[in-house]
Amino acid sequence: MENVILIVHLLLALALIGIVLVQRSEGGGLGIGGGGGGTMSGRPPATPMGKVTWVLAIAFICTSMILTILAAQKSAGSSVLDRIGNQPAAEQSDDGDPVLPSAGDGLLPPSGDDSAPLVPRAD
Repeated sequence: MENVILIVHLLLALALIGIVLVQRSEGGGLGIGGGGGGTMSGRPPATPMGKVTWVLAIAFICTSMILTILAAQKSAGSSVLDRIGNQPAAEQSDDGDPVLPSAGDGLLPPSGDDSAPLVPRAD
């Protein structure tokens, strides 16, 4: 379900970008300024392209809100900051410096016995 809404959201974004770029620039963005479009009002008449832009914008905002709600439902019940607060305190040495945990054997290279995996050589 979330993938379908995400695909629709992306298609709406591309369509909205395309429809805005196709429209003619009238110099008075957002209806500001006079243009002589109306006889008595400063607002230009609604064009079909303008109506399509509004429909795409409203659909884009609706899919954005739906995706936000779906993401909030799938999220964990706690904040990242809450998870940081539950970490144990770092140990400190006698001089006040934090003690780093040991790396263990995980970072050592494999031993030379027969049970070790074969490693290619750069001869």
